Order: sequence, then structure tokens, then C-alpha cells
Amino acid sequence: MYLKRKIDDFLVQWKNDSAHKPLIVKGARQIGKTESVLNFARNNYENIIYINFVLEKKYKVIVSDGYDVDTVIKNISLINPSFKFIASKTIIIFDEIQEYPDVATSLKSFRIDGRFDVICSGSMLGINYKNIHSNSVGNKTDYEMRSMDFEEFLWAKGYSDEQISDILKHMIDMIPFSETQLNVYKSLFLEYCVLGGMPGVISSYIESGTLSGSLDVQKQIMLDYEEDVRKYAQGLDQTKIIGVYRSIPAQLSKENKKFQFSKIEKNARSREYTGCIEWLIDAGVVTECKCLVFPELPLKGNVEENKYKLYYPDTGLLVASLDEEAQEDLRVNKNLGVYKGALFENFIAEAFIKQGLGLFYYKKDNSTLEEDFFVRTMTQLLPVEVKSGNNYSKSLSNLIKNEKYSDIKHGIKLGDNNVGCSENIYTFPYFCAFMIKRFLKSLD
Repeated sequence: MYLKRKIDDFLVQWKNDSAHKPLIVKGARQIGKTESVLNFARNNYENIIYINFVLEKKYKVIVSDGYDVDTVIKNISLINPSFKFIASKTIIIFDEIQEYPDVATSLKSFRIDGRFDVICSGSMLGINYKNIHSNSVGNKTDYEMRSMDFEEFLWAKGYSDEQISDILKHMIDMIPFSETQLNVYKSLFLEYCVLGGMPGVISSYIESGTLSGSLDVQKQIMLDYEEDVRKYAQGLDQTKIIGVYRSIPAQLSKENKKFQFSKIEKNARSREYTGCIEWLIDAGVVTECKCLVFPELPLKGNVEENKYKLYYPDTGLLVASLDEEAQEDLRVNKNLGVYKGALFENFIAEAFIKQGLGLFYYKKDNSTLEEDFFVRTMTQLLPVEVKSGNNYSKSLSNLIKNEKYSDIKHGIKLGDNNVGCSENIYTFPYFCAFMIKRFLKSLD
């Protein structure tokens, strides 16, 4: 069963662009890169050449005699004479190119030659990407893929674009959802939080109708990530990288969610972990939320380098990492009293990063003033508060009302509530987070 993905439309647009360059699809493992690329290839090309450098190591010599197209094709044909290269009708897919980054040097030749379309894909590309980029700069298009977002999950559950667009209409027109709508979307949202966006997990759930087996798959993915650390983290302390990765759930469960190395091991110092967090970010298995120096525009360059929060880019993996009691509450009883702050904050971070929004927060020194996230329109900065209850948003109100925060006129509160607007605070249910970017455009 193929699950509809947002990359599907991008790939069609890429092919229809007469000036398209070779494409590199990058992202963490198990997010559906290969399946999406192959589905596109089957639907749009008469002839497919698929090479996986992990499964077929014999192809890791195809550029040893040169990077020009004829030489590469000649070497591929020598290894597998059944491959046919038909001009204008063939797509060549180089998968798992992190195992053979040298092949990226041939992309310039493929771009100039123009007879064949080329897509490269791979996980952990952030680790080797500087080398890949230097070998193909100006001769490729990049696409960063992530696990399924809530909209893709709704597609998988059978919801139409019209039904999904209706959620945005409620937000823009400030129309509260009916009780039925709230109950249905809240239930779907909780399913998605527990399952996460890994296509294999969602496919199994939809086919079986139960959560059975999903936790095992998620735990295996996390073990695979740690195995990648041992395989690819050269020149760094692998134990420290894994320690950072495993500490994130505990870090998020704290009242102060700023990442602290002392929570990994007593007396740990940041200099001992130089490169470890960057490695995990580059690998696509954690996301970073940067602390603003001051809540004002512009956001880039306005950050404190040593203050940040870390999240898992897939909330399902966060749930899978929790203790068994918390998993059971969330999976079976759906008791949101356990880890609910960490769960929902991670979900909002995940929803924002999948929309291409940056992750920023603010914590004023020697003060209780703190805001979970910030987003922007062309002219406004909007603080975003994630509330586990319906209590008063003191920090949010202070940022809006205080004249010294001149870029802030409105705020957004995401919580267990309905659509509304009061005192310049837009209020939305959690499940609306995936629509925030489109809502912000409506404000412009």
C-alpha cells in the first residue's frame, strides 16, 4: 500500500521543468524516501535503473574510470548487462549514496548531457553532505524529506483535501469547530502523536486497525539510528552522541527544557560534547530550537549560541522512548497527564519544522517570562504558547501588551481548546499546528 506524500507533487513538478537538474532527496532513514522515489519512477518513466549502494556494493566502482555519462553507463552495463539506457525515457536512481558519495561528482556530466533523469537519495546525508555538495555544487537540486506530517496522516486515513482545507477555513474565519469535529480531530491527533510519521508504522496501523507491533517497529528504528552512529560517527565520541540522543526525553520532561549536559552525566561540560549535537542535527535525527537574544525581528542572527532545546523530529519516536508506564497510558488509555507537556511541545516543534518554519524560543534571564516558540509574517513576530491546560497565558499577554516588544502585536496559543481570538491572542486546538504557516500567510 503506497501512502500519498507531499514529495509526490514536487517530483512531478521537477520532471515537468525543462531545465531540471539531477535531484538529491535526503533525510533520516525509514521516512519513505526510496518508496516515494520508486513510486514516482514507475508512474512517469518507461525505463528505471535502480542502484542501491548498500545492498549492491559491486556498483561502488562505477565512477572509477571517469565521471562522464558514457563512462558511468558503460561501467553500470558491464556489471549488469540487462540494464537498458533509453534516452529521454530513462530515470537513474542512485540510492543510499552516503555509502558512495563520489558518485555525486558525475551529476554535472548528467546535467550537461541531458539524456537521462537522475535522482539520488540516502539517509545520514548530513554527515557526508559537505563532500557530496562540493562534488556537485550548481549541478543538483536538493529536497529535504521528513516523516509524514499530520496532513499526510489524514490523507492516509481517507480524508480529502476539501475536508482538510476546512480546518484552515475555521482558523482564518475564526469559526469554532463543532463538538463532533473537535472530538474526531482530537482522536486522530492522539493517534498520530502515538504513531508518529514513519510510513511503515502508519501503513501497519491502517491495515491492521490496531497499534499492535508499532512500538516494536519504532524501537527498532531508534536502534538503527544508534547503529548509524557507530557506523558513521568517525572522529567523535560515539558514546557521547548516543548519550545526547537518549537524554532528550528526560530533558523535555523538565520544567526548564533548555538542553543541559549535566543531565547526561554529572559534571559534564559542553566542550566535551563539541560536534556531537551538530552530528545528530546533520543526520536528521534531532531538531534544534534556538533561544532568541531578544524577541524581535529579524530572527536569524538573533540567537544565543549556547542556549537551545532539542526535540525528536518524530513524536512517535519520543513516545517509544518513554518508560513503559507512560507508553501504556498514551497508547491504551490516552492519559495525557503523563509527559503531556513534552509530548505536545515536541509535536508542535515537529509540525513547525515540517512546514519549513524555523524553531525559536525565548527565556528572559532572571525572570519568569518565557515563550515556547516564535513564528513570523512579513511584518509581525508572533509568540506561540503550547498549553497543556486552559490556564492563563501570562508570558504571552506580557509580550503582546509591553511596548518594548514592538514587533509583537498578536500571539498564538495551541492547546486543548477551540478556535477563538481574545486580547490579540489567536487560540487553536493542538491539531491545527500543521496549518500555522498557511494561517500566517492569511494574516499578510
